Amino acid sequence: MGITILFGTFLLCLVIGVPVAICLGVSSAAYLVFYADIPLVVFSQKIFSGVDSFVLLCIPGFIMAGSLMNGGGITDRIIRFASAGVGWIRGGLGLTNIAGSMLFAGISGTAVAEAASIGAVMIPGMKKEGYPVSFAAAITAAASTVGPIIPPSVPMIIVGALSGVSVGRMFMAGAIPGILLGLGMMVVCYIISVRKNYPRQAWKNWKELWHAFQGAFWALMLTALIIGGLLSGVVTPTETAILACVYAFVIGVYIYQGITLRDVPKIMIDSAITSAALLALIGIANVFGWIMANEEIPQTIAKTMLSFSTNKYVIILLINMLLLIVGMFMETIAALIILFPPLLAVAVGVGIDPIHFATFAVLNLMIGLTTPPLGICLFVCANIAKTPLSSVIKEILPFLAGNIFVLLLVAFIPQLSLWLPNLLFGAR
Repeated sequence: MGITILFGTFLLCLVIGVPVAICLGVSSAAYLVFYADIPLVVFSQKIFSGVDSFVLLCIPGFIMAGSLMNGGGITDRIIRFASAGVGWIRGGLGLTNIAGSMLFAGISGTAVAEAASIGAVMIPGMKKEGYPVSFAAAITAAASTVGPIIPPSVPMIIVGALSGVSVGRMFMAGAIPGILLGLGMMVVCYIISVRKNYPRQAWKNWKELWHAFQGAFWALMLTALIIGGLLSGVVTPTETAILACVYAFVIGVYIYQGITLRDVPKIMIDSAITSAALLALIGIANVFGWIMANEEIPQTIAKTMLSFSTNKYVIILLINMLLLIVGMFMETIAALIILFPPLLAVAVGVGIDPIHFATFAVLNLMIGLTTPPLGICLFVCANIAKTPLSSVIKEILPFLAGNIFVLLLVAFIPQLSLWLPNLLFGAR
């Protein structure tokens, strides 16, 4: 009865279009009120315990740093650099879109922010150059999933908090898979562009490439600052986020001069609102996850999976299938908080390294952001392009196939996610 109330209320709210955080909160409250003999004060206690983590403090810092850099005109500079490097190849603006997202990943750390920022510039630009607007929207949505894989990454921070694994290790674990994801999409884009004879830009010259690099240099150095700080061991992820904010402020105000001191309070307020919404989702999802644990749903999931097989590779396949389906319907952060702990227990039980599991789990859910019917990035890019969602879905299918291929490589070849953190931090 309790499970019926919990999931029935959640699905009803989801179907009528209620935001995921509210769905989780209403269904959790319904469970406590109509089924469990538990005081409602537990609801607020579990929300607080869900966000009461030192590691999570770095999330507002990275969001603030990204907002400062993006407000400083960084998007145009990164796109100019990417265009100078790959724009001369067939389908060059599509490749520029992907390369720009890979470079922008070190600044935003979230897929939706990346889709909105890159899409606002690239979708109209690609349309003007003769690309179908649905293709421009699809490639922007697909490329945005690179952001939360390449460090810094908000989902990686959350799984680090959930698993107790170093955030620095998690950041490094996502670097190679993120690059592979970007390169895979570039291959798909090039093949489509050759087949459909999409335009390409003329090669400018090495001087233009150098000038474009100089323009993007200070933005790219933000990623170097974040990674360098974590690798040095001198600062924690939270302290690194604060340093990134100070750096982004100086660059945005005094070097790029894209923002003024008067703009900073608004940027801070917007960043605070974004951070509050994200942390509220984490806290409410923690209540939902606690109820699931109370109902022994994680144990049921584990037993069900292990009843099929105890073979590590079969379990990897089953986990990927489950997360791909979940990613079609549920917001990434909520899905991580609810499903990561039980699935981690299953993975560790069959000998899968926690860092390896966390990497392909995050990658899986990122792909879900562009998977019909409820991929958030699809809606964002279709809205920017002012084109029907159905046409964007049709264009994104080849990119989804390529992304799933990369996902399987990462899932079944552990060293793609383990080699770099082991090299830089030592084997665990």
